[in-house]
Amino acid sequence: MLLPVQPLDRVLGDRTAKSFAKHLGLKTVSDLLTHFPRRYATRGTLTPISEIPIGEPATVVADILEVRERRMKGRNGSILEVRITDGHGHMTLTFFNQSWRQKELRAGMRGLFAGKVGSYQGKLQLSHPDYELFPEEISEQDAKRWADLPIPIYPAASSVTTWAIQRSLAIVLDTLAEVADELPAEVVKTNNLMPLAEALEKIHRPETHDDWRLARDTLKYHEAFLLQATLLTRRLQNAHTKATSREAKVGGVLEQFDDALPFTLTNGQVAVGNQIAQDLARAHPMNRLLQGEVGSGKTLVAVRAMLTVADAGGQSALLAPTEVLAAQHFQSIAKSLGEKLAREVGLTLLTGQMSTADRKRALLQLVSGKAQIVVGTHALIADKVEFVDLGLIVIDEQHRFGVDQREALRLKGKLPPHVLTMTATPIPRTLAVTVFGDLDVSTLTELPAGRQGITSHVVRLEQSALVARTWQRIAEEVSDGRQAFVVCPRIDEDDPGDELIESGGVAEDEPMFSDGTDEMAAEMAKKPKQLLASAIGMTESLRNIPVLASLRIETLHGRMSAEDKADVMARFAARDIDVLVSTTVIEVGVDVPNATVMVVLDADRFGISQLHQLRGRVGRGGNAGLCLLLTSAQDGSLALERVNAVASTLDGFELSEIDLELRREGDVLGQTQSGGRSSLKLLRVIADSEIIRKARDAAESVLTSDPTLEKHKALAESLQLADAARQANLTKA
Repeated sequence: MLLPVQPLDRVLGDRTAKSFAKHLGLKTVSDLLTHFPRRYATRGTLTPISEIPIGEPATVVADILEVRERRMKGRNGSILEVRITDGHGHMTLTFFNQSWRQKELRAGMRGLFAGKVGSYQGKLQLSHPDYELFPEEISEQDAKRWADLPIPIYPAASSVTTWAIQRSLAIVLDTLAEVADELPAEVVKTNNLMPLAEALEKIHRPETHDDWRLARDTLKYHEAFLLQATLLTRRLQNAHTKATSREAKVGGVLEQFDDALPFTLTNGQVAVGNQIAQDLARAHPMNRLLQGEVGSGKTLVAVRAMLTVADAGGQSALLAPTEVLAAQHFQSIAKSLGEKLAREVGLTLLTGQMSTADRKRALLQLVSGKAQIVVGTHALIADKVEFVDLGLIVIDEQHRFGVDQREALRLKGKLPPHVLTMTATPIPRTLAVTVFGDLDVSTLTELPAGRQGITSHVVRLEQSALVARTWQRIAEEVSDGRQAFVVCPRIDEDDPGDELIESGGVAEDEPMFSDGTDEMAAEMAKKPKQLLASAIGMTESLRNIPVLASLRIETLHGRMSAEDKADVMARFAARDIDVLVSTTVIEVGVDVPNATVMVVLDADRFGISQLHQLRGRVGRGGNAGLCLLLTSAQDGSLALERVNAVASTLDGFELSEIDLELRREGDVLGQTQSGGRSSLKLLRVIADSEIIRKARDAAESVLTSDPTLEKHKALAESLQLADAARQANLTKA
């Protein structure tokens, strides 16, 4: 939106501006204007004092009978007590350390007093209530209008209350210059939208609930339209960005690979492979998401794409999130290619924990162009890593990498390389971008022949019999010649930081008219904390369980050296280990077909995508898989809702939609990944899909008739400002 970007200190003063910047990240007038209320409260119905229910918000019209100040016992400070009556009942207003209010709260004055009613020593009281004093008699109609007035409740902080935000917005709105509306006039008219300036006024200072609802709908459409216009503009720019065309050649490495395959590709693998081949043959960069359930053969599709680029003389880089997964990909690709083809394409591994000699050798292979396929971790992004002709980037489990990391690798190509990202469960940001149309999407729905299903169950820790049955099931599977994973959220008991289960958290500062969630959360936070399971500790515990005592149980975690991790995985793959107790280092890519049981401890501490990925480590061979999700999450909690969702379906698309609804979308256009820092202000991808669809159609129509936006100067300027802000963020990163 074309809103003023002047610093807040010029409008609100230095002290307030610094507080807003520090605690809320709001630095400009535009930031504050787009800091929208998260809900609206009302002061409650006008209620006789004698009928007020304790714990409920209420508003009364009353006269002040007495005002007195007293010192607090045993501590510094004072309490101002104001006794009021409506002619029938009495109650007390209390203010801590606010003696200055005696100047305006005086005996004999009448006013409206609103807040959540409490009880002290058997008497009704309002602590720090909101109030409005009447200079003279007020009609019942005016009193009711004041009581019904919507009160915006903003995302706030302990040092910046929702009331402070409301007062600051009043100053900004009263001094705001004319706001340009970047949406074309015909779009505003067709969709019955408010003018932008009116929408901003009514979302922050509504007089009725219809005011803020209509304003919110207008601002949602603005957000959807600008996002769609941005993404469509990117597509147009991408179509004019030059990239090197890559095509397989007759008798080349791709043809040799296909001829040597001991199985037939699924119909989906063939169809998606053809889509990617067409993309690679074009002279502008591919930007495609490959979506497929765990075990659907995504890696094989990626290998064929990399061989296509190798046939055309280019290099490909497969970026994996962990050392274990990078090593597994390297070994899997080497096995698939065979010794002759692997040598011909110079298959190379590059990770951060390689020896100096091995690393130098790998870097030389890359810079000389001999390595046409390189598999690596974040080490591929390092400044010293150079490619002769980087033609394709394959990103496995793309949600594990920030936008800036992916951008750093992309810039290593002389011309923009083609990009293929793969995921088994689209995380919220991926799904959001997909819905908004920034990526081409391919989907693999078939599983290779012989792949069995996975059964999932939630086990509550208080169900001791089921917990015992969990370990019995592992013993039974091992006795049948199979293996099991046990996943823990921590490495050991000394892990710092997020090692405790917190029963709740205190809500944002909302001193008035709360819906009760802050008090409830504060009460939950007082409940005992419970230690999370650790891989090292659980290994010893499992060895002491009688039913598991004879099993070979080992540990795998991220603090181990690359050699030790490789050794443990090799022994597990060779069936020399029965139960592998691990952290999420085995989350993606680990392929041990003989493993049939996955037990996840403290499952509520993992995201939906993580749980789905972990579950995908079993059932990869000819035997059915079993996933047991152990949790102490409370009934009705979001944590338990996540775990139950994973247990209810194997459908990655369905899970990603649930994840999106629970976690929000993440930063659709910028570098932010986590949902809590979503760049979307009001729009929600699932709930507002119809608005998004309409906005996309409208944006497409505008850009089709006016690709350079010569006739829509305000829209062009808004898109340029948004792009400049995004580039600035990437530069800072």
